[in-house]
Amino acid sequence: MAFIPQKDSFQPIQITDELNKLLDVLPPNIYHHIKNHPECNHLIEVVMDLGRLPEARFSEYAIYLGTTSISAADLEYTIQRIGTFSDDNRAGIEKTLHRISAIRNRKGSVVGLTCRIGRAVFGSISIIRDLVEIGKSLLLLGRPGVGKTTALREIARVLADDFHKRVVIIDTSNEIAGDSDVPHPSIGKARRMQVSTPELQHKVMIEAVENHMPEVIVIDEIGTELEALAARTIAERGVQLVGTAHGNEIENLMKNPTLSDLVGGIQAVTLGDEEAKRRGCQKTVLERKAPPTFEIAVEMLERQKWSIHQDVAYTIDTLLRSGKPNTEIRTVNQDGEINIAQETFDDTELLKTPEYRQQPKTATQPRGWRASGKMIPIPSLRSKDANKLGETLEFDKLLDASWYQFENKDNGSKAKTFNLEGEDLPIYVYPYGIGRSHLEQVIKILQLPIMVTKDLDSADVVLALRSYLKNQSKLRQVTKMRQIPIHGVKSNTIPQITCTLQKLLGVSEMQVSKTADLRLFTRGDNDDELEALEEARLAIEQIVLPKCQPVELLPRSPKVRGMQHELIEHYRLQSDSSGEEPNRRLRIYPI
Repeated sequence: MAFIPQKDSFQPIQITDELNKLLDVLPPNIYHHIKNHPECNHLIEVVMDLGRLPEARFSEYAIYLGTTSISAADLEYTIQRIGTFSDDNRAGIEKTLHRISAIRNRKGSVVGLTCRIGRAVFGSISIIRDLVEIGKSLLLLGRPGVGKTTALREIARVLADDFHKRVVIIDTSNEIAGDSDVPHPSIGKARRMQVSTPELQHKVMIEAVENHMPEVIVIDEIGTELEALAARTIAERGVQLVGTAHGNEIENLMKNPTLSDLVGGIQAVTLGDEEAKRRGCQKTVLERKAPPTFEIAVEMLERQKWSIHQDVAYTIDTLLRSGKPNTEIRTVNQDGEINIAQETFDDTELLKTPEYRQQPKTATQPRGWRASGKMIPIPSLRSKDANKLGETLEFDKLLDASWYQFENKDNGSKAKTFNLEGEDLPIYVYPYGIGRSHLEQVIKILQLPIMVTKDLDSADVVLALRSYLKNQSKLRQVTKMRQIPIHGVKSNTIPQITCTLQKLLGVSEMQVSKTADLRLFTRGDNDDELEALEEARLAIEQIVLPKCQPVELLPRSPKVRGMQHELIEHYRLQSDSSGEEPNRRLRIYPI
C-alpha cells in the first residue's frame, strides 16, 4: 500500500466544546476533579452509576474521580440541571451539543447517567470534502465514539454555508443541533426538524421532503426498516442523503436484514444450468436486489483514518462474489496533509464480474490495431480528417471490403481482412460490464467488423461502462500494462453501444439516420414489440421532429416501454412515463 499525498488545501481544525456548561451540571466534587485534570479538553464522557465511583473516560484511558461513590442525590443534582429525557432516555443541555443518557431500573427511576461531551469540530471533513461536494448520497459507518455525529454536523454546515444548498437535518435526539428550539450555530444555515419520539423518525423524514423542498437531508442513526425504506423513497426523489447507520463496516449492513436495503438489498437467485456452468458457481447465488440507497460509503476506522467506498454497488457485488473491493484508506497526518492509501494490484482478482470470468492466458501475441503500435481511426467521408488523409471510400464500401467471421475454435486463430490503410479487421473487443446480448445484437444487425472476445490478452480494445471506470483502478492498470485502449460507454443501452462502436470505427460524429432499424431495439420477433416500436418511430419522424410537438403513445408493458425509451434516445429526444399500470404510457418531447 502506497500513500499518495493530496494537493488539496487542508482547512485548520477548530474545536468548540463548551465544556464548562457540562461541568456546571455535575456535582461539585466531580466538577473539581475534572476541572483540575491536565487533559480535561480531551474528555469524551463522564459516567455516574449509583453506588459506584464516578468515572471520566478519555480516548486512550479512563480514571476514577475521587473516592466517594455516586448517591441518589448526586444523580438528582444533575437531572435537575439538564433538559427533559425523551422516550429514548436522552436529554441535553440548553444551547449546547452535550448529550446525557439515562439508565433506569424496573420502576423507571434513574440509576445511572452517561454524560457525553458534544463538540463542533470545524474542518473535520476536509478528508472527504471532495466526496461531499459532488452531490451523491453519503453513508457514514463506524463504532460508537469515532466521530460520526460530529462529521455529520460539519457536513451539514459545509453544504449549507459553503455550497449554499437547502439542508434539512432530521434531529431525533437533538444530538446534531443541540437541545434547544434554536439550533446550535455549528450547523450554519442548515435547518433542523425535531422528532418527538424515535418511532416517528421515518415520518418526519418524508414530511421534510414533502413540505420544505430540501436539496439535502441529513439523518443520524438509521436503525429500523421503516427508516431504511423512507431513505430509499427520499433518494428516488432526487434528494441527496447524508446519514449514519448502525454498523462498523459495510459488510455489517449486508448481513443485517433490517438495513440491507441501504446498500441495495440481498436476494437469493436460482440460475439455469447453462448460466451456472458459465459462471462456474452453484445454481443458487446471492445477488444485489436493487441500486443502493447510498452511492458512497465511508467506514470511519479512527478519527483521522477513514476507508472510502466510492461505488457501493461495485463493493456489494464484489463482496457477494467473495472478492475484495477496491477501497481507499484516507488519513490526515500531523501537518494536515491528506494521504490516500490504495491496495496493491492483484492480477488474479481482475474482472470478476457475474457476466465474464477471465480465461487462461494464451501464448498468442496480440494482433490488429494494438500490435501495430498506432491507434489511427479507420477513415471515412464522415470523419473530420477524411480530406487530410485523401480517403475517398464511403463508410458502407469500407464495411463491404471487410468480411465477418467467427473465431476458429480448432486452432484459436483469428480470421482477418486487410484494408487500404493497412489495419487488420475485424477489431476484437473485450466487454466489461456491457450486456453481451446488446453488444452482439448491434454488431450483427449493423454488420460491423467487430468481434467479441473473452480473452483479454488477444483484445484490441476494452469496452466498459463509464460508471465502472471511475473506480476500477485495477482495470486501468492492467490495460495500461498490456497497452490496450479503453473506450467508455455512458449506459448499457442500444443507442449508447451503437454510438461507441461507430466512433471506434472512425465515425467522429454519429449522425441519426432518417429511419432507425427497429431490429436493434427488439428482444425477439414479437409482433407486438415491432408494432410498438413502429408507433414510436412514426410519431418521432412525422410529428415530433418536423412539427416540434410532443406526442403521447399508447399504453404498453414495462418491457416494451423500455424498448421505446431506447429508440427515442437513438433520436436524441427526451421521454418519460405517465399514468398507472396497466395504462402507463410514454410521452415524447421535441428538442
